[in-house]
Amino acid sequence: MTKLFTISELSKILNLTNPKNKKTLNHTLRYWEKKFIQIKAKKINNRRYYTYQQVEIAKKIKFLLKN
Repeated sequence: MTKLFTISELSKILNLTNPKNKKTLNHTLRYWEKKFIQIKAKKINNRRYYTYQQVEIAKKIKFLLKN
């Protein structure tokens, strides 16, 4: 069984946090889901879960958008 990451865990991995209060910026990932079909989250009990492959793709997207 593969490990699934929640949207908050993925935000922390990608360092998508508000610098003032350290809250995760989950809305950024939800926006990316609309724009990039490669990171479609799996919904279980109405919660978003991402596979390891989707985490790696999200890292690449963040890198490309940052530059």
